[in-house]
Amino acid sequence: MPVPIPRQRAFSAAESGQAPAAHRGGTSMDPSPSKEAKVDSHAATTPLTLLLIEDDPGGSTVVPELRDSAGTPVRVRTARNLTEAERLLTDDVHCILLDLALPAPGRGAENDELGVLKHVLRLAPRHAVLALTASGDAERGAEAVRVGAQDYLFRDELDARLLSRAIRYAVERKRSDTAERRLAEGRLRAQENRRLERGLLPTPLLEGSQLRFAARYRPGRSRALLGGDFYDVVRTPDGTVHAMIGDVCGHGPDEAALGVELRIAWRTLTLAGLCGDELLGTLQQVLEHERADDEIFATLCTVDIAPDGRRAGLCLAGHPSPLIARPGRPAKLLPYDNNGPALGLLPGARWPRTQVELGPQWSLMLYTDGLIEGRVGEGLERLGQDGMVEMVRRLLSEGLGGEELLRAAVNEVRDLNGGELTDDVAVLLLDRVV
Repeated sequence: MPVPIPRQRAFSAAESGQAPAAHRGGTSMDPSPSKEAKVDSHAATTPLTLLLIEDDPGGSTVVPELRDSAGTPVRVRTARNLTEAERLLTDDVHCILLDLALPAPGRGAENDELGVLKHVLRLAPRHAVLALTASGDAERGAEAVRVGAQDYLFRDELDARLLSRAIRYAVERKRSDTAERRLAEGRLRAQENRRLERGLLPTPLLEGSQLRFAARYRPGRSRALLGGDFYDVVRTPDGTVHAMIGDVCGHGPDEAALGVELRIAWRTLTLAGLCGDELLGTLQQVLEHERADDEIFATLCTVDIAPDGRRAGLCLAGHPSPLIARPGRPAKLLPYDNNGPALGLLPGARWPRTQVELGPQWSLMLYTDGLIEGRVGEGLERLGQDGMVEMVRRLLSEGLGGEELLRAAVNEVRDLNGGELTDDVAVLLLDRVV
């Protein structure tokens, strides 16, 4: 059966208050932002288009002649049925005028007075819809608005002024509703993302340990909770406390996701009994399998502290060496002569483990390069490890420790930089107090 050719009419008579720019932003059935932007741009340069859907457009309903405020005739497309309406429902349609007397498709539809409206709303979720009903049937019109139409009109009371105003109102109300819905969806999505990111941040497993733990984390990405930096601390059944901090190169969400994967893999391998070179070699395999690009790498520092808390093993994979502070001695960096390559750079690389004597009482600070690469003043000079050591020495001399020490250090680095740091910053502090 041949498809009927749609009729399109342009009405040339008088009155309309339709605004050309503010009210012509037709919406698309495609929810993708790029297509919606294309539709809005197209709508701003084309005449207003109304799609009339009724069972006898040539006989019963008479659409008055309309012009927009620029004097351009309003285009009216007519459809005799829903199949034809679907074909005519293109991006440049601004509003749909639907006759509620039109039969609805599907079984049992005859028992639903608003079945045709519900079908059109599913068909065109982003278009403004005006319901057309019999005179005096206000109850059915109100129900149509409750179901999803922007407004309703009586069939025998149409005139140019009323219809023009109704179209303007319907289009603007739909745009407002759509904007409000998108805002609510955006807020919900942001809340879900924050909950997800908070869930991905580590929860230290230190039950039974005498060590005190503190950490500060500041992603470089605006309004993000996670960056490419990652850290973790766990205590294994033999009483050894294992601490780790790392940094995936880059600052985007892919790097943040890879950092989470490496952290979880490190915790799993550590609880399984791996340590030192064997653990780092396995982590490198994880990185090689999970990274999006062969040039992605990660630096890492791992420390395993003996159950008595007096000594530790240190492995560095292209990462800055931790800082240690002891009572009566100036804070200093742990040895870094055996620093191995970053993960993902050299296949078959090795990472030597250095034995470190900690002593009876100490504070051990692990950090990422975001803490030392901030600028100092307006020049090109950076804080560096030496500047960080001097800063921590001074803060310790002022009696700061734990969370308070880390907060003061991160805030001072930000102030020296003259504003927010562009790189991720992660710092963790382990204290043994006798």
